[in-house]
Amino acid sequence: MSYLLRIDASVSGRASFSRQVADTFTDAWAGAVVHRDLALTPVPHLDAAGVCARAVPADRHTPEQRAAAVLQDELVEEFLGAGAYLFAVPLYNYSIPSVFKAWLDHIMIVGRTIAVGQATPTTGRPAVIVSARGGGYGPGAPQHGKDFLLPALETILGDTHLFGLDVRSITAELTYAPTIEPMRHLIPLHEASLANAHDLARRHAADMSPLSEPARR
Repeated sequence: MSYLLRIDASVSGRASFSRQVADTFTDAWAGAVVHRDLALTPVPHLDAAGVCARAVPADRHTPEQRAAAVLQDELVEEFLGAGAYLFAVPLYNYSIPSVFKAWLDHIMIVGRTIAVGQATPTTGRPAVIVSARGGGYGPGAPQHGKDFLLPALETILGDTHLFGLDVRSITAELTYAPTIEPMRHLIPLHEASLANAHDLARRHAADMSPLSEPARR
């Protein structure tokens, strides 16, 4: 049975805005959910053993390569088994949290998840990226042009030569407004951005859900 694969990357627990919006999506989802929390159970960064394990025959693997292959097989099969995806990935220091980048490095394998010269196994499957950030990064904002997370993820996940997912993005901005004094005048804009993010999460979940499958958390 196909399922929604939810990946969380925020270290902030319940205080995380990306998690809160992802929870709204999951609550509105009408099918099965498989949840991987990279903050609670991070995967190791890709190392030489992980790279070599892809090229060396299994019967010649070193113990380190064998362990790396087992982990990659688990992550790849979990990824390929999903029919839809929810990625809750906050903006950290203008870019992708290292735990999420590590997960990507393990599953981006030519010939398995990435096909050269043909459609990838996940082409056309729906995906939602939920991102939160402390400031504002839209046109006219002081940080405009410094978001190196969404453009990268939309390319990696959505490019037809890579995963080829049908990607939609949800962004909650100005999350520092309630806690940083110089930003308090932006609280109404933060609240509006967050409310819009929750609304989009509900709408995308309703649009993407396989209604014939029983919901579970």
